[in-house]
Amino acid sequence: MAIKGVKAVINGQTYNLTLNSGTGKYEATVTAPAESSYNQPGHYYNVQVTAEDDAGNTTTKDASDGTLGASLQLQVKEKVAPIITITAPTEGATITNNKPTIAWAVTDEDSGVDPDTISIKIDSGSVITSGISKTASGKGFTCSYTPTTALSDGSHTITVNASDYDGNAATAKTTTFKVDTVPPTLSVISPEEGLVTNQATITVSGTTNDATSSPVTLTINSDPVEVGADGAFSTTITLNSGENTITIIATDSAGKSTTVTRHVTLDTGAPVFQSVTITPNPVDAGKTFVISVEVTD
Repeated sequence: MAIKGVKAVINGQTYNLTLNSGTGKYEATVTAPAESSYNQPGHYYNVQVTAEDDAGNTTTKDASDGTLGASLQLQVKEKVAPIITITAPTEGATITNNKPTIAWAVTDEDSGVDPDTISIKIDSGSVITSGISKTASGKGFTCSYTPTTALSDGSHTITVNASDYDGNAATAKTTTFKVDTVPPTLSVISPEEGLVTNQATITVSGTTNDATSSPVTLTINSDPVEVGADGAFSTTITLNSGENTITIIATDSAGKSTTVTRHVTLDTGAPVFQSVTITPNPVDAGKTFVISVEVTD
């Protein structure tokens, strides 16, 4: 008898094989399934082949066959790498917490993210794989990590890596941020505390700076005042009659602030003589007398 036909069933699709007279084998060129086989039972697509002879006798084999089974396990690998998105801290952020929670997501639409490949690195430190919280989300994960050691004030860069189950490595994602736990310095040169003046305007001046997150913004009585590149500031304000409270606040880009308060009194009323008494008057030549003045202000 002779072989009438050979066919293969792969992922629900039937393919008829054609005899290659040169090799004596039945062959077909098949387009692989569009999705990875990782999520299939056993991580492969089952291939079923059936041969039929002229008499109608058939033989069928698939991946469960004890002899040919391994040859009928089709492994399909995806070529699209996972995508990493860092959600906190954001790029360029300045934060006051020196143990910030770093948060990110890794997504993959096919074989899925391999959680064992998720890692994070802080600056030039060692790659960290333990202590990362991983919550499954579809075929990916939402992740977070909190440093066990406080980060120093200044700039830091975090790098996140991950791969999918088919071995495709995501493009490493990085973000750079600043830690600033120290408020800015603020020195007020003028006016001095408790100053009493008859001038209706006064100059408020001094210097301010922040080692980590310059430039510093400045307000005097809630009004913004320009700070020079060297940290110096100077502005003129108008006083009200009586005691004035001048509040100077320096704020860095992390939101930390330093406040200095000055109290200045404006007194424009001249003294008023109420009475003058000379006793005795007249006075004998060469003798003493007392002059008594009553004055108010």
